[in-house]
Amino acid sequence: MVEHKVKITGTGTYLPGDKRSLDEVDFILGELTEAPSKIRKWLKMTKGLMGQMLDIEYYHFAIDPITREFTDDNISMSVKAAKKAIEAAGITAREIDFIAYGSPHQDQMPTASVRIQEQLGVEQCGEISIHANCTSAYKALLIAHDMLRSGRYKTALVVSSNMSSSELRAEYYNQALIKKEEVLLRYFLSDGAGALILQSTQDDHGLFVENTYMESIGGKKPAAMFNKRPAYWMNPKEEYEKAYHHLAQLFNDQLRVHFNEADGSVFFKGLQRMMEKYPFNTKAVRFFQVNFPSKHIAELVIEECEALGISKDKLYTKMNSMGYIGPPMALVSIDRMIQEEQFKKGDLVLSFVTEVSKFMQAGFVLKYE
Repeated sequence: MVEHKVKITGTGTYLPGDKRSLDEVDFILGELTEAPSKIRKWLKMTKGLMGQMLDIEYYHFAIDPITREFTDDNISMSVKAAKKAIEAAGITAREIDFIAYGSPHQDQMPTASVRIQEQLGVEQCGEISIHANCTSAYKALLIAHDMLRSGRYKTALVVSSNMSSSELRAEYYNQALIKKEEVLLRYFLSDGAGALILQSTQDDHGLFVENTYMESIGGKKPAAMFNKRPAYWMNPKEEYEKAYHHLAQLFNDQLRVHFNEADGSVFFKGLQRMMEKYPFNTKAVRFFQVNFPSKHIAELVIEECEALGISKDKLYTKMNSMGYIGPPMALVSIDRMIQEEQFKKGDLVLSFVTEVSKFMQAGFVLKYE
């Protein structure tokens, strides 16, 4: 079978609303006035530390703080990012024959990929929706890459969106039952979408997908990010009364013990396995995009990765100017690189992520030719 080269021909980003500072997060998402007093006191104390740990100057939320209504959703953000990527690629939406969509999780029917297809006016195409927390955008790219290089499809839209605010605003919670691990994420996450157009080509100039990778190492690790919904539909009233819908992330020692192992972090060892399976010249890495919600954590793992020949000065992040938008961050970073940086022949872009809901990991390497 002949393998086709897969080129990134267009990129797009959509960030909703105005830029918002850390001090405005509670105003936008709503004050937790009915939470237990201990939680409110803890939040007030913790919020000051967030600024130092996260190094985020601005967030974006798809909420009107006055009306409390949403201004976008996962579909509209995806479509807006996709239209920018389509325009940048110089194609029409009708030329897309495969759509791969990734988001943290979703409970809609019909699924997001066909809703995006409809909004773009694509009458017929292959499509898939992937919901795997922060690895979802990587898996969407992996599947699209495999589909195009095998010749099954020719032009793919890879798109990811994250509507964090919908699970973090005050109105979502049963505030009386809120726990610390369920509210810390309010200062980590932001809303947005990113998109790529991939095309199979014989062209020899531009940014190409070299390889993609995924794995799960959570078979013997407990979930560190979760809600308590069972694998069936609950009565919504019962779900709210039990607070099973609250999104939680364990932190500090609870997370550290499962992320850091005796012979290195799970991130480090996962990246090492990827490099063994798909070797590349680490000296050629121009940018290393580490998809974590904290600059502090990203800097720790990049120090560890120096043992793999990747220097600290390769770390690439735009989180401080947009917040951490989760899965789409991987695609948005590619867009920003193309818009703002100059590549030379042979440059590599490396990206890797560890998500903590069940320690799924994924990565990719791009090459400029």
